[in-house]
Amino acid sequence: MTPPEAPEVGKNHPREKPPAASVCAPVSLTVLKNRPDFLRAARARRQSTSSMMVQARKRAPDEASGIRVGFTCSKKVGNAVARNRAKRRLREAARAILPTQGQGGWDYVLIGRAEITGACHYDSLLNDLRYALRKIHGMGK
Repeated sequence: MTPPEAPEVGKNHPREKPPAASVCAPVSLTVLKNRPDFLRAARARRQSTSSMMVQARKRAPDEASGIRVGFTCSKKVGNAVARNRAKRRLREAARAILPTQGQGGWDYVLIGRAEITGACHYDSLLNDLRYALRKIHGMGK
């Protein structure tokens, strides 16, 4: 599966811009940037998969609206190049899955795994995120 903004093979016209991933999204994603938001998510629900760890928490009604998502990779993932690659892949997976399968009013933190997140197949990354969301929201397997 290719990312939504990738042009179709043979249809790469230089003056046509591919559609943005958020055009089709019913819910907007906001990126978490503050440490306290990451710490609150770390104290809530978590689900581990082979390619990532997903932490999630339901926000209080008076907090921000929509779906918020954060990304992190420790130095165990590798050097700066490896960490940035893993985070880019997590961002793409979040853009593809969270607008349709995430729930509004929730914060999600996606954590990369050493040597796996950056190297696993993209479809496997998407399936792992779908599985983690089903488990976190109690929808079984």
